[in-house]
Amino acid sequence: MSMDREHILSRIREIDAELARRRGDGALAGYNTGRKKHKKQLAFHKCKKRNRWVFGGNRSGKTECGAVECVWLLRGNHPYRKNKKDVFGWCVSLSQQVQRDVAQAKILHYLPKSWIAEITMLSGRRDSPSGGVIDQIKIKNVFGGISTLGFKSCDQGREKFQGSSLDFVWFDEEPPRDVYEECLMRVMDRRGDIFGTMTPLKGKTFIYGEIFLNNRQNPEIWHESMTWEDNPFLPKKEIALLESALDKSALDARKFGRFSEGEGLVYPEFDESVHVIEPFDVPAEWQDVISIDPGLNNPLSAHWYCVDWDGNVYVVAEHFAAGKDVDYHAGKILEKSRALGWKTDSAGRVTALIDSAANQRTLASSKSVTELFRERGILVNPKVNKDLFTGISRVKSFLKRGNGEGDLYIFSCCRNMIEEFKGYFWAGDDVPVKRDDHCMDELRYYLMTRPRPAKREENLSDAARAKLRRIRRLKMGRRED
Repeated sequence: MSMDREHILSRIREIDAELARRRGDGALAGYNTGRKKHKKQLAFHKCKKRNRWVFGGNRSGKTECGAVECVWLLRGNHPYRKNKKDVFGWCVSLSQQVQRDVAQAKILHYLPKSWIAEITMLSGRRDSPSGGVIDQIKIKNVFGGISTLGFKSCDQGREKFQGSSLDFVWFDEEPPRDVYEECLMRVMDRRGDIFGTMTPLKGKTFIYGEIFLNNRQNPEIWHESMTWEDNPFLPKKEIALLESALDKSALDARKFGRFSEGEGLVYPEFDESVHVIEPFDVPAEWQDVISIDPGLNNPLSAHWYCVDWDGNVYVVAEHFAAGKDVDYHAGKILEKSRALGWKTDSAGRVTALIDSAANQRTLASSKSVTELFRERGILVNPKVNKDLFTGISRVKSFLKRGNGEGDLYIFSCCRNMIEEFKGYFWAGDDVPVKRDDHCMDELRYYLMTRPRPAKREENLSDAARAKLRRIRRLKMGRRED
């Protein structure tokens, strides 16, 4: 027994020595391998999409994962992707000085010297590359080839980004649109990857619509937001110190990695990783009501709302369209309701809340929008509370978890509501910007009805009870993740 114990201790010492040797050859061997792991960094590395972005605050760990991704791809030892030899990629920074101080420094930190075949400098010495500006690094690939990382800076202009065919481009911070679009062309031949790590300090630029909102619904686009709390290696005392040094608008970008405009987001409490969930079969007892913000030329927004036994609200479906008449909208709402198995009265009509402005008659019609909807089988109720600030406060109470009043969960199919949450900003006069707010309006109308928990159905079969218990476990599991 003692010999077995000695053998085990000997092997442990050998393993410890090997780990120490590896870490002495570079920090890469210790990246996310200990007890503490940065889960969002790992999510970035594991994602198979070809256009990936991390929007993170300063010190959130975003640049670390960009540098490690580059080294793994170039070396051919990426743990989550198909590897190959002779990889060619670019690291793009805002300027050569930023390149030297940030991205280049991170690459050198994670790149063991034994893997470097050659370094070409723009300035400085090859034997001390960290003090100069690197043009290219040649890296020994595990498959026997030589990979190349070229360094570029946005201030060189778009013309300097032409010609090459690349396997990947890493943007360290947000590039100008013309540089971004030129780099998209560079990776096209090889079906390469674009990935970016940035703090959104410039507000709602083209990256906001192109990547964050994914306005074109490109299936290859993915993004993640990193905050200081997501970085397990950042001491809490340092977080508190940083928070005390910044005002609220600066915190949006530098702590949370949020795009900001004017006075900041109306709902900074909204977290897509928390409040957006995948659809599941909702028990019929949870069905509550539809809420509508009407529009003809402007979009009409309608969502189907459910409430569980604990008072949590679920937005389970949406209809969103512009430039259509009441006939079209009523038809789509009824069609969607039938597909959901939504509750109706004895005459087959559904009930809905609607903006009180729908009571107004226009010169184009002798009937109000309220009357037109009712004639088409949608019993709309225009008696809604439209007080803006009370409504915003009500929404915030549902977004802030653990407040004892219930939570708000949005099915991932409700893309327009999710996008409005992310783009709903305060204007300079203490009111939200009156733009792209149709979902936000009818959400307020609904939550101001103060929804109550669903009534439990006592006469359920054993199978039905088992199904509902599973739904509850899935929901609670989502909260704990």
